[in-house]
Amino acid sequence: MNTLVFDIETVPDVDLGRRLYGLEGLVDEQVAKAMFALRRQDTGGDFLPLEQHRVVAVSCALRSREGLKLWSLGELATPEEELVQRFFDGIEKFSPDLVSWNGSGFDLPVLTYRALRAGAHAPRFWETGDEDTAFRYNNYLNRYHARHTDLMDVLSGFQSRGRVSLANMACLLGLPGKLGFDGSQVWDAFQAGDLQGIRRYCETDVLNTWLVYLRFEQLRGRLSPPQHAEEIELVKQLLRSGKEPHYAQFLAAWKTAA
Repeated sequence: MNTLVFDIETVPDVDLGRRLYGLEGLVDEQVAKAMFALRRQDTGGDFLPLEQHRVVAVSCALRSREGLKLWSLGELATPEEELVQRFFDGIEKFSPDLVSWNGSGFDLPVLTYRALRAGAHAPRFWETGDEDTAFRYNNYLNRYHARHTDLMDVLSGFQSRGRVSLANMACLLGLPGKLGFDGSQVWDAFQAGDLQGIRRYCETDVLNTWLVYLRFEQLRGRLSPPQHAEEIELVKQLLRSGKEPHYAQFLAAWKTAA
């Protein structure tokens, strides 16, 4: 079975913000500032509603019989519409089991809204058994089905008061966690043109999520301790063989955290 771990990074959809709030004539930075301020006024926090997020990075780790692969979809200049379609194309091609951290509460709804906007095509993701009976009682849409494991949701016992952040869970388990970059910095990095840095950050979140998932698989008896150790070594081999700077940084942080 193919297992696909995924994470997205987003920035304010300033074009939508202009239309929603009548902010024509303002530059992107000013529009985003107004969007955050209006959100704080409404809720006390500045995390924007899901429909106001624009996807700028989608990172994945695929564990298959061929091994483990880590990458970000597309290139630096790939438009959002193509990133979103590529994500759903991967589901169409491989029908993987999905793994995320808060994917049910954030990543998948955002990807769905952006797919609607882009006119994307994603029949496999929306399959519930009409065309493939194997999806009738195990599909991507049901909160309690296994085709998508939202680790934050599952590990909390599906109770909001029990949820923790990925960074805190990584710290608890002796994993690298955040490497000097977090989600609150994505908009500033995007404005500065550091899309590569955003993609690398997204990939490290995917790695942390995969490592938590491996521990969960051991917890529920799907991996024995020796099998878990083999999977961990596979991750380390991937990082050692890669030339990307965040690979070496992740390995070093992992050693320190452990």
